[in-house]
Amino acid sequence: MERLHEILKNVCPSVDFENCTDLVSGKRIDSMDLVSIISDIEDEFGISIEMDRITPENFDSMEAIWKTVSDLL
Repeated sequence: MERLHEILKNVCPSVDFENCTDLVSGKRIDSMDLVSIISDIEDEFGISIEMDRITPENFDSMEAIWKTVSDLL
């Protein structure tokens, strides 16, 4: 999860990913941030995140993102 945290901080350095639980639903990251995050995750972990997995529930917190990534590894 450390590498995921680095990816998130590189895209949005001002967001507190360790404590935030409403990244998408609270509009703390926008659609362009989300596209960058997904692209970086796919490149880093060698996975493909399908559109049906791109939901607020799967991207509202670092833990939710990590679970989504882990499910695809």
